[in-house]
Amino acid sequence: MNFGADDAYYAALAGLLLLGVFTFYGTVKNLSPYGRLREGGRGATEATDATLPSPLAWLLFESPQLFAFAATFWLLADHHSATALLLFALWQSHYLYRGFIYPLRRNDKGKRFPLLNVIFGFLFNLMNGYANGYAVSHAEHLASNDWLTTPWFLIGLLVAGVGWWINFDADNRLIALRSDGSSGYKIPQGGGFRHVSAANYFGEILLWSGWALMSLTWAGLVFVLFTLANLVPRALASHRWYREKFPDYPPERRAIIPYLL
Repeated sequence: MNFGADDAYYAALAGLLLLGVFTFYGTVKNLSPYGRLREGGRGATEATDATLPSPLAWLLFESPQLFAFAATFWLLADHHSATALLLFALWQSHYLYRGFIYPLRRNDKGKRFPLLNVIFGFLFNLMNGYANGYAVSHAEHLASNDWLTTPWFLIGLLVAGVGWWINFDADNRLIALRSDGSSGYKIPQGGGFRHVSAANYFGEILLWSGWALMSLTWAGLVFVLFTLANLVPRALASHRWYREKFPDYPPERRAIIPYLL
């Protein structure tokens, strides 16, 4: 039996779901913590204590989203519609910022990132870039430019745009907390942080939920599920950390979903 491109696509989706289960378990148990959650994490072994400089780590594990998506999109499809090309441009623009510009903007001198997280992040992003690149360039409904005027695409674009802005604004506010050269943790203020402790995560969830609506593919849906499995437990842990660390922490804030969670 021949193993074709479609088989590889569905195998990647299955692999992403499996990684999502492991990620959810590991995040809930704080097995390989980073950032503020590294204090008191349970991953105190040689494997999980191995680290890389934070900017290099970000570059290594985010970059597959760029090249895997691009290679799949251009090499495995016979043609590309305006719809597919627009989705390609949006994806590449986001990960050009996320993988190359954002790590350089962070005040991460001396910060380290667990090697185990880099390895799992690289594998996930490699499969995810492939799966979404394949889906966008092969989905029948995305081969028509009429898709750009459907409610799915328009509502998805709006949700993704709002999510991107919340995420970008939250990043700016977190970076500004250390603009004076300090390395300690402070309470973020303003923007989405008025409502939740993890405004950056909330924005990212909205962003990829919007992408899933815009593309309406299995790969987009699996990406949202993985994002939730990864970010919701971490947001809840961060919220608890803030409340324990800062007695004056705003009591009205939720962890990740305004007014709900």
